[in-house]
Amino acid sequence: MIVAGCDIGSLTAKAVIMESGKILSFAVMRAKTRPAESANEVMQMALDKAKLTKNDIGYIVGTGYGREQIPFVDQVESEISCHAKGAWQTMPSVRMIIDIGGQDAKATRLDDNGNVARYIYNDKCASGTGRFLEVMAEALEVPLEELGKMAAESKEKLTISSQCVIFAETEVVSLVNEGFKTPDILSALHHSLAKRVASLARSIDVKTDVVMTGGVAKNSGVFNALSEALGIELKALNGFDPQLMGALGAALYADEKVREMKKAG
Repeated sequence: MIVAGCDIGSLTAKAVIMESGKILSFAVMRAKTRPAESANEVMQMALDKAKLTKNDIGYIVGTGYGREQIPFVDQVESEISCHAKGAWQTMPSVRMIIDIGGQDAKATRLDDNGNVARYIYNDKCASGTGRFLEVMAEALEVPLEELGKMAAESKEKLTISSQCVIFAETEVVSLVNEGFKTPDILSALHHSLAKRVASLARSIDVKTDVVMTGGVAKNSGVFNALSEALGIELKALNGFDPQLMGALGAALYADEKVREMKKAG
């Protein structure tokens, strides 16, 4: 049976369509103001890629910030559970997942069977989130997808000391006005974010192997800065797009549910 997972975050919407454990298609888009609108659009994108209609999907699981507003799901699961299931499926050796989303950051420890053992998240301050990077990219007039590449060109070590996004933005503007180069400022921003997230992860005891999920994992500057802050080498998810991990986990939950229903007759 064909199943799907739909992950509606605060900044992006993702969908994955699967059949018998094989991914048929996926889609990613910028989230709309209304989660239901995002869900309908991203799911249609994935359906079009697979040349399917919604009637072809036997079971759909929703996750993410807007999961309760997805109009067509059969079941909802937390982002923590879905990222855990997706990461475990992609890399069974994983024991900790760090998910930096648009509005929060989460650290999740897994047991030897891939189940969630402990987790912690910070949704009180944007300074350790994807939104922090968006604000800084706008302030520096640098495309979001270029942040990591540009930060790699840094030659001078700077420090961003502000704990608040608003104050950090003011600090960045001051550094620009003082003549510091953009790559150096970006590197400092990445290390500032990484320091906050590493502190979050350490509070539940870091266990290797550690992977990053979510869209921020695509930023090589954050990836490398977090490896440095944790004192370990983060693992890449075997070539799988880390931004799709929640939607993949949701699709795996859907596949699992279908199998259970078949067994029950």
